[in-house]
Amino acid sequence: MNKKDLLKTLVPGLIPVLIFVVADELWGTIIGMFIAVGVGVIQLLYIYIKEKRAEKFVLVDILLLIALGMVSLLLDNELFFKLKPGIIGLILCALIGVSAFSKRNLVMLMSKRYLKNIEINAQAQQKMHKSLLVMFWILVAHTALSFYAAYSMSNAAWGFISGPLLFILLALFFVYELLKARFMPQNSAHNTLEEWVPLVDEKGRITGKATRSNVHNGSKMLHPVVHLHVFNANLQLLLQKRSNTKQIQPGKWDTAVGGHIDYGENIIDALKRESAEELGLSKISTYKLCSYVWESEIEKELVYSFFTFVQKIPDFDKSEIEEVRFWNFSELKENIDSGIFTPNFKHEFEFILKNQKHIREVFRKKQDACLSAFLGLFSDVFF
Repeated sequence: MNKKDLLKTLVPGLIPVLIFVVADELWGTIIGMFIAVGVGVIQLLYIYIKEKRAEKFVLVDILLLIALGMVSLLLDNELFFKLKPGIIGLILCALIGVSAFSKRNLVMLMSKRYLKNIEINAQAQQKMHKSLLVMFWILVAHTALSFYAAYSMSNAAWGFISGPLLFILLALFFVYELLKARFMPQNSAHNTLEEWVPLVDEKGRITGKATRSNVHNGSKMLHPVVHLHVFNANLQLLLQKRSNTKQIQPGKWDTAVGGHIDYGENIIDALKRESAEELGLSKISTYKLCSYVWESEIEKELVYSFFTFVQKIPDFDKSEIEEVRFWNFSELKENIDSGIFTPNFKHEFEFILKNQKHIREVFRKKQDACLSAFLGLFSDVFF
C-alpha cells in the first residue's frame, strides 16, 4: 500500500471523531455523538454502494463511538469518550507494528485490495518496510499524546491532537518522502520501486521496456510472459487456485506456472525462475506448446506456453497460491464453462486439446528414454 492509499484508508475512520469534536462544541455530547455516528453510517453505505465492500475501519470507529459515548453518558464523565482516538491509535500501532517488525506484513495484504494491477516486488517491499517503521513511531507518539490530552488537556487541545494533528504529521511525512524521491539521486538502471519488463512486437522482437505497473494499467503495451503446464504419469493436468487476495482473477483455477519475463532475461531462464518460485520445480525438461497474443481489459501479453511432466504434486508458494491439484481431461471439459477457471487458461486449454497427440507422443518418448537409460545401467552392472 503506498502512502496515498494508506491515507485514503485512514481518513474515513477518523472523520467521525472530527465531526464529533465540532458538534460537541456546538450542541453538546449527546447530539455530537448522534451526528458522528450518523456520518459514519453514511460513510459505510456510500463505500458499500460504490465499492461493494464493508469498510471495517469505519465500522470499528462507529462501534467505539457508541460504546464509549454510552459509557461517558451513563457515568456523566466525558473521559471515556475522549479515550477513543487513543484506542484507535493503538489498533493502528498494532497493525503497522506487526507489519514492520514481523514476517507477516498485514499492510501488504491490505494493499492488494486497494492497489489494482500493480506488482509489489522485493525492492518495493523493502522500501515500504522502511516507511512503515517511520510511520509506526509517528503513530506511537501521536497515540501517547492522545491519551495524555484526554486526561490532562482542554477539550479544544484534545480535539486538535486527536484529529488534525495526525493529518499534519502524516502530511509532513508524505511531503518529506516525495521530496526525497524527487531530489535524491537514484540509479535508474535499478529502479527500487518497480521491476522492468521488455516490450515486444508480435514476433517477440524487443522494442523497448516499461515498468510492470505501466503494462498493467490499460496501456496495452505488449510484453512477454511464460506459462508452464504440468502433467503427471496419467496425463492429468496440474492447476493452481489463485489466492483470494489477488486483484486479478482471485480464487480461480489457473495454469500451474505463469509469470513475466524480466528485462534482460531470456524465455527459458524466466520459465525456470517462475517454476522454481511458484512450485519449487527444478531440473525439469520443458517442451514448447504454443505462443500467442492474449489481451484482457488491463494488459496485452505475448504468451510463451510450455509443458512438462512430474511424478507428484510439487511444493508450492502458499502466499501466492491457495491450492494445487491434478485434473482429468474429462473433468476440465465438463467444468470449462462453469466460471471457475481464468479466461486465459480457458483459452489456452483449447491449445492443449488440439495438441493432445503431441503431448502423449512426447511423454511416450520420455518414458522410452528413461527405460533405455535404466536398461543400460542394468547391463553395465550385471554384464
